[in-house]
Amino acid sequence: MPASLMGWRIPGLAATLALILGVGAAIAAPGQRSLPQIEPLPPPIVAPRDVAYPGTLRLQVDATDLERRIFRVRQSIPLAGPGPVTLLYPQWLPGRHRPFAQVEHLTGLTITSEGRKVPWRRDAVEIAAFHVDPPPGARSLELEFQFVSALASGQGRTVMTPAMMNVQWNSVALYPAGWFTRRIPIEASIRLPAGWGYGVALDTASNRDNLVTFKPVSFETLVDSPMFAGRWFKRVDLDPGGRSPVVLNMVADEPASLEMTPEQLQAHRNLVVQADRLFGARHFDRYDFLLALTSELGGIGLEHHRSSENSVSPGYFTGWERSAPERDLLPHEYVHSWNGKYRRPAELWTPTFNTPMRGGLLWVYEGQTQYWGYVLAARSGLISRQDALDALAMTAAAYQNRIGRTWRPLADTTLDPVIANRRPLPWVSWQRSEDYYSEGQLIWLEVDTLLREKSGGRTSLDDFARAFFGMNDGDWGVLTYRDEDVVKTLNQLLPMDWEAYLAARVDEVAARPPLDGLERGGWRLVYSETPTAFFSADEADRRITDLTYSLGLIVNRDGDLTSVLWDGPAFRAGLATGNRLVAINGRAWSADLLRTAVTEAKTTGKVDLLLRSGDRFRTVSIPWTGGLRYPSLERVAGTPDRLGDIFAPRP
Repeated sequence: MPASLMGWRIPGLAATLALILGVGAAIAAPGQRSLPQIEPLPPPIVAPRDVAYPGTLRLQVDATDLERRIFRVRQSIPLAGPGPVTLLYPQWLPGRHRPFAQVEHLTGLTITSEGRKVPWRRDAVEIAAFHVDPPPGARSLELEFQFVSALASGQGRTVMTPAMMNVQWNSVALYPAGWFTRRIPIEASIRLPAGWGYGVALDTASNRDNLVTFKPVSFETLVDSPMFAGRWFKRVDLDPGGRSPVVLNMVADEPASLEMTPEQLQAHRNLVVQADRLFGARHFDRYDFLLALTSELGGIGLEHHRSSENSVSPGYFTGWERSAPERDLLPHEYVHSWNGKYRRPAELWTPTFNTPMRGGLLWVYEGQTQYWGYVLAARSGLISRQDALDALAMTAAAYQNRIGRTWRPLADTTLDPVIANRRPLPWVSWQRSEDYYSEGQLIWLEVDTLLREKSGGRTSLDDFARAFFGMNDGDWGVLTYRDEDVVKTLNQLLPMDWEAYLAARVDEVAARPPLDGLERGGWRLVYSETPTAFFSADEADRRITDLTYSLGLIVNRDGDLTSVLWDGPAFRAGLATGNRLVAINGRAWSADLLRTAVTEAKTTGKVDLLLRSGDRFRTVSIPWTGGLRYPSLERVAGTPDRLGDIFAPRP
């Protein structure tokens, strides 16, 4: 028997064999460290081509399993020819600004062809890609799977309840790699619970026995056309006799929530009118607002080219006097049809839903949309002029105290959807978050008031909106833009060094917040001991007590600290998010007692808090003598009221 087989060691044998086999680099000599080499990655997914896909995909969704919240899917995918196929589950979705494939909810995937089961394998790197080797002569792939939607918090957003559902086609469909999604036709159908109504920006081909079939569209259009359906459903025409239909499709937990007054209806109709007057063009053949009035369906505000997904509280209409903080949502998402969908940053347009996006221009895409959302809400009467001013005061105060701007430029926050994945942050005032929304809003207010001031009132950001977003009336494709296009349009309105002006606010670290638009608009930010009605409504809507500008903290209804201002009084006293407030000055905590304690601290000089963190208790004293502080705007005497002009409806 050879010595090696008897367990004996022959000096040099391993090295000799290694040389013969050519694998010496993988085996270390005695006393040396083993050093692995790079393992090659799988081949990349086939690149998409801008050519027509030879066949129409068919999708059938059964959405009747309300108790278990399961969508059951059948899909037929005609094959373009022989050879391997890669199927993609949509991952990079417009409006999400990050990869969002809920591929963990896709279950039970079974593929057959010509009656025979076909194995699949998931790509080891691109986890939303499935590789299939169809048998010779196969003409199509037949898929069956389920989308098991969230049943509890922590499992994802709730998209199905006993009363309503939000059908997002990207969750229930796959598509073949190798083609632009706008070149892949698909026919979709869905079986709804009996008696349910639905809203969707698709044309219905048939509706029989609760089975709704839609006319074929591109895969791109299907994914961009989600559905709201519900037991209690109402559709309202927002543009009677208009050039293209604009409707409000509503679902609710209870039918009473769907009742709106004539004045409320008129405010929503005014939104359509004011948007037309702002942009001067429409880039859709129809527009469907999808609105859920609910405390059960997961919250959402997501733009699409010809529709939008929106969720508000059940009292949006019935508690109108308290719902003002929610009423910029529909204007915001509607503006996105022009800004973000038709005019889209070039790096945010992709040929497929699995091509990564880059969001460097989100301060225009979202920032200017945030600006116009509030402006149109005020011009249409969805919120009052005073509400618009009070909301602006809250935004200005937030960024006046956003200390993270001393180290991190605004441009870097456009990566936050990917960096933070939209999870809660422990120190948002220092880390910053997606500040391109509301700080972007303040930048565009500066631009608007500067245009008005320098032109003597002849030019404003309204002119930019018409020139930049209102071109090519009737075109509902996608027209991309870059930084230089923004600068060029501004220079056409008012020649100056706009490139440097914007770079200083977007690309550079700027400790000073962009608040010049307030005073140029005829107002200044001040603080008082009484909250505005809008501030109080926002607290109630978010179920919080907001003492950011006094103690430097926010507390929810359970007493949990949900925000602590970096380097504020609470921070310096050692408080952090996650602590639970138990008592205040020796008494069981309540929101009213906390506010009273802050007022009394003007005399006592401190607020004593008993805090709990896990099973540990501690008492902390926060030195403070400033009383309650809430932001509002104060008129600057003797200056033009440009903010008033901005919020005024256009005739």
